[in-house]
Amino acid sequence: MPETVIKAEGLTKIYKSAENDLTVLDNVSFEATQGTSLAIIGPSGSGKTTLLGLCAGLDIPTSGIISLMGFKLNVMDEDDRAYIRNQYVGFVFQNFQLLPTLTALENVMVPFELRGEKNVAPKAKDLLARVGLGARFSHYPSQLSGGEQQRVAMARAFITSPRILFADEPTGNLDGESATQITDLLFGMNREEKTTLILVTHNLELAQKTERILHMKGGKLVNEQILSLA
Repeated sequence: MPETVIKAEGLTKIYKSAENDLTVLDNVSFEATQGTSLAIIGPSGSGKTTLLGLCAGLDIPTSGIISLMGFKLNVMDEDDRAYIRNQYVGFVFQNFQLLPTLTALENVMVPFELRGEKNVAPKAKDLLARVGLGARFSHYPSQLSGGEQQRVAMARAFITSPRILFADEPTGNLDGESATQITDLLFGMNREEKTTLILVTHNLELAQKTERILHMKGGKLVNEQILSLA
Protein backbone atom coordinates (compact mmCIF):
# COMPACT_ATOMS: atom_id res chain seq x y z
CA MET A 1 0.00 0.00 0.00
CA PRO A 2 1.43 3.45 -0.92
CA GLU A 3 2.95 5.42 1.93
CA THR A 4 1.00 8.42 3.21
CA VAL A 5 3.32 11.39 2.73
CA ILE A 6 1.07 14.14 4.02
CA LYS A 7 -2.08 14.10 6.14
CA ALA A 8 -4.12 17.10 7.24
CA GLU A 9 -6.74 16.61 9.96
CA GLY A 10 -9.16 19.41 10.81
CA LEU A 11 -6.78 22.23 9.91
CA THR A 12 -8.06 25.62 11.04
CA LYS A 13 -6.20 28.93 10.89
CA ILE A 14 -7.58 32.01 12.64
CA TYR A 15 -5.86 35.38 12.63
CA LYS A 16 -6.82 37.31 15.75
CA SER A 17 -7.14 41.08 15.84
CA ALA A 18 -8.50 43.65 18.26
CA GLU A 19 -11.76 43.94 16.32
CA ASN A 20 -12.62 40.61 14.68
CA ASP A 21 -11.09 37.18 14.33
CA LEU A 22 -10.51 36.21 10.71
CA THR A 23 -10.91 32.50 9.92
CA VAL A 24 -8.91 31.88 6.74
CA LEU A 25 -8.97 28.08 6.96
CA ASP A 26 -11.85 26.14 8.47
CA ASN A 27 -11.57 22.44 9.41
CA VAL A 28 -9.80 21.17 6.28
CA SER A 29 -8.80 17.49 6.03
CA PHE A 30 -7.12 15.51 3.24
CA GLU A 31 -4.16 13.23 2.64
CA ALA A 32 -1.83 12.29 -0.22
CA THR A 33 0.25 9.18 -0.80
CA GLN A 34 3.70 8.74 -2.34
CA GLY A 35 3.95 9.64 -6.01
CA THR A 36 0.47 11.13 -6.37
CA SER A 37 -0.44 14.64 -7.49
CA LEU A 38 -3.17 17.01 -6.42
CA ALA A 39 -4.10 20.61 -7.09
CA ILE A 40 -5.65 23.10 -4.70
CA ILE A 41 -7.81 25.65 -6.48
CA GLY A 42 -10.24 28.39 -5.51
CA PRO A 43 -10.79 32.14 -5.76
CA SER A 44 -8.49 34.67 -4.10
CA GLY A 45 -9.02 34.58 -0.36
CA SER A 46 -10.27 30.98 -0.37
CA GLY A 47 -7.42 29.78 1.87
CA LYS A 48 -5.43 27.75 -0.64
CA THR A 49 -2.09 29.51 -0.10
CA THR A 50 -2.60 29.37 3.68
CA LEU A 51 -3.26 25.64 3.38
CA LEU A 52 -0.06 25.18 1.35
CA GLY A 53 1.95 27.08 3.97
CA LEU A 54 0.59 24.89 6.78
CA CYS A 55 1.27 21.70 4.82
CA ALA A 56 4.86 22.80 4.25
CA GLY A 57 5.40 23.75 7.88
CA LEU A 58 5.94 27.42 7.02
CA ASP A 59 3.24 28.26 9.56
CA ILE A 60 1.31 26.33 12.22
CA PRO A 61 -2.47 25.92 12.46
CA THR A 62 -4.65 27.39 15.17
CA SER A 63 -6.04 23.88 15.56
CA GLY A 64 -5.78 20.56 13.79
CA ILE A 65 -2.94 18.21 12.90
CA ILE A 66 -0.60 18.29 9.91
CA SER A 67 1.65 15.25 9.47
CA LEU A 68 4.49 15.18 6.95
CA MET A 69 6.31 11.85 6.57
CA GLY A 70 4.77 10.90 9.91
CA PHE A 71 6.12 13.97 11.72
CA LYS A 72 3.48 16.20 13.33
CA LEU A 73 4.52 19.67 12.20
CA ASN A 74 1.93 21.43 14.36
CA VAL A 75 3.75 20.50 17.59
CA MET A 76 7.28 21.33 16.35
CA ASP A 77 9.19 24.58 16.75
CA GLU A 78 10.46 26.48 13.72
CA ASP A 79 13.94 24.91 13.81
CA ASP A 80 12.53 21.38 13.78
CA ARG A 81 10.08 22.23 10.99
CA ALA A 82 12.94 23.74 8.97
CA TYR A 83 14.92 20.52 9.40
CA ILE A 84 11.98 18.43 8.13
CA ARG A 85 11.55 20.77 5.14
CA ASN A 86 15.23 20.49 4.29
CA GLN A 87 15.10 16.69 4.46
CA TYR A 88 11.86 15.97 2.61
CA VAL A 89 10.45 19.04 0.83
CA GLY A 90 11.02 20.89 -2.44
CA PHE A 91 9.46 24.22 -3.43
CA VAL A 92 8.66 25.95 -6.73
CA PHE A 93 7.23 29.48 -6.42
CA GLN A 94 5.57 31.91 -8.81
CA ASN A 95 8.34 34.50 -8.39
CA PHE A 96 11.21 31.96 -8.67
CA GLN A 97 12.99 33.15 -5.46
CA LEU A 98 16.48 32.74 -6.84
CA LEU A 99 19.36 34.44 -5.06
CA PRO A 100 20.45 37.27 -7.41
CA THR A 101 24.13 37.19 -6.42
CA LEU A 102 24.51 33.48 -7.18
CA THR A 103 24.87 31.82 -10.58
CA ALA A 104 22.33 29.30 -11.84
CA LEU A 105 24.62 26.48 -10.71
CA GLU A 106 25.17 28.00 -7.27
CA ASN A 107 21.41 28.55 -6.80
CA VAL A 108 20.72 24.88 -7.54
CA MET A 109 23.40 23.78 -5.07
CA VAL A 110 22.00 25.80 -2.14
CA PRO A 111 19.66 23.15 -0.62
CA PHE A 112 22.41 20.51 -0.58
CA GLU A 113 24.92 22.94 0.88
CA LEU A 114 22.47 23.75 3.68
CA ARG A 115 22.66 20.07 4.57
CA GLY A 116 26.44 20.26 4.70
CA GLU A 117 26.78 17.94 1.68
CA LYS A 118 30.04 17.94 -0.30
CA ASN A 119 30.76 17.60 -4.01
CA VAL A 120 27.26 18.66 -5.07
CA ALA A 121 28.22 20.42 -8.32
CA PRO A 122 28.01 17.29 -10.53
CA LYS A 123 24.39 16.59 -9.53
CA ALA A 124 23.49 20.27 -9.89
CA LYS A 125 25.00 20.35 -13.40
CA ASP A 126 23.12 17.18 -14.34
CA LEU A 127 19.81 18.67 -13.19
CA LEU A 128 20.41 21.92 -15.05
CA ALA A 129 21.15 19.90 -18.17
CA ARG A 130 17.91 17.94 -17.65
CA VAL A 131 15.90 21.18 -17.61
CA GLY A 132 17.66 22.44 -20.74
CA LEU A 133 20.15 24.83 -19.15
CA GLY A 134 23.39 22.92 -19.69
CA ALA A 135 24.92 26.04 -21.26
CA ARG A 136 23.76 28.41 -18.51
CA PHE A 137 25.70 27.23 -15.43
CA SER A 138 27.50 30.54 -14.90
CA HIS A 139 24.60 32.87 -15.72
CA TYR A 140 23.04 35.01 -12.99
CA PRO A 141 19.25 35.29 -12.62
CA SER A 142 19.25 38.76 -14.22
CA GLN A 143 20.80 37.21 -17.34
CA LEU A 144 18.01 34.61 -17.67
CA SER A 145 14.46 34.85 -18.98
CA GLY A 146 11.51 34.15 -16.68
CA GLY A 147 11.14 30.65 -18.11
CA GLU A 148 14.84 29.96 -17.63
CA GLN A 149 14.72 31.22 -14.04
CA GLN A 150 11.83 28.87 -13.30
CA ARG A 151 13.85 25.99 -14.81
CA VAL A 152 16.67 26.83 -12.38
CA ALA A 153 14.12 26.88 -9.55
CA MET A 154 12.87 23.44 -10.58
CA ALA A 155 16.38 22.00 -10.69
CA ARG A 156 16.95 23.45 -7.20
CA ALA A 157 13.68 21.92 -5.97
CA PHE A 158 14.59 18.44 -7.18
CA ILE A 159 18.28 18.33 -6.17
CA THR A 160 17.53 16.82 -2.76
CA SER A 161 15.19 14.20 -4.27
CA PRO A 162 12.28 15.52 -2.16
CA ARG A 163 9.50 13.20 -1.08
CA ILE A 164 7.00 16.03 -1.62
CA LEU A 165 7.06 19.07 -3.88
CA PHE A 166 4.96 22.16 -3.18
CA ALA A 167 4.34 24.35 -6.24
CA ASP A 168 2.64 27.74 -5.73
CA GLU A 169 1.41 29.17 -9.07
CA PRO A 170 4.54 27.82 -10.84
CA THR A 171 3.50 29.22 -14.24
CA GLY A 172 1.88 32.42 -12.96
CA ASN A 173 4.62 34.79 -14.18
CA LEU A 174 5.34 33.06 -17.50
CA ASP A 175 4.14 33.55 -21.06
CA GLY A 176 2.12 30.80 -22.72
CA GLU A 177 5.00 28.96 -24.39
CA SER A 178 7.23 29.07 -21.30
CA ALA A 179 4.31 27.99 -19.11
CA THR A 180 3.70 24.94 -21.30
CA GLN A 181 7.39 23.99 -21.20
CA ILE A 182 7.57 24.38 -17.41
CA THR A 183 4.38 22.36 -16.97
CA ASP A 184 5.74 19.50 -19.07
CA LEU A 185 9.03 19.56 -17.14
CA LEU A 186 7.31 19.71 -13.76
CA PHE A 187 5.07 16.72 -14.34
CA GLY A 188 7.76 14.78 -16.21
CA MET A 189 10.35 15.16 -13.45
CA ASN A 190 7.71 14.49 -10.82
CA ARG A 191 6.86 11.14 -12.44
CA GLU A 192 10.52 10.20 -12.81
CA GLU A 193 11.32 11.02 -9.19
CA LYS A 194 8.02 9.57 -7.84
CA THR A 195 7.55 12.74 -5.83
CA THR A 196 4.23 13.69 -4.28
CA LEU A 197 3.06 16.95 -5.90
CA ILE A 198 0.86 19.53 -4.16
CA LEU A 199 0.03 22.34 -6.58
CA VAL A 200 -1.74 25.64 -5.86
CA THR A 201 -3.03 27.39 -8.97
CA HIS A 202 -5.71 29.62 -10.47
CA ASN A 203 -5.14 27.81 -13.78
CA LEU A 204 -7.78 25.11 -14.20
CA GLU A 205 -6.02 23.64 -17.24
CA LEU A 206 -2.88 23.16 -15.14
CA ALA A 207 -4.89 21.74 -12.22
CA GLN A 208 -6.49 19.17 -14.52
CA LYS A 209 -3.08 17.61 -15.19
CA THR A 210 -3.05 16.32 -11.61
CA GLU A 211 -4.88 13.25 -10.30
CA ARG A 212 -7.09 15.09 -7.80
CA ILE A 213 -8.37 18.63 -7.37
CA LEU A 214 -9.32 20.10 -4.00
CA HIS A 215 -11.79 22.98 -4.44
CA MET A 216 -11.53 25.68 -1.76
CA LYS A 217 -14.05 28.42 -0.99
CA GLY A 218 -14.27 30.70 2.02
CA GLY A 219 -11.59 28.74 3.87
CA LYS A 220 -13.42 25.46 3.48
CA LEU A 221 -12.74 22.40 1.35
CA VAL A 222 -16.02 22.30 -0.60
CA ASN A 223 -15.32 19.58 -3.16
CA GLU A 224 -12.76 16.95 -4.13
CA GLN A 225 -12.54 15.92 -7.77
CA ILE A 226 -10.85 12.67 -8.77
CA LEU A 227 -9.37 12.97 -12.27
CA SER A 228 -7.15 9.89 -12.51
CA LEU A 229 -6.20 6.83 -10.54
CA ALA A 230 -3.13 6.19 -12.73
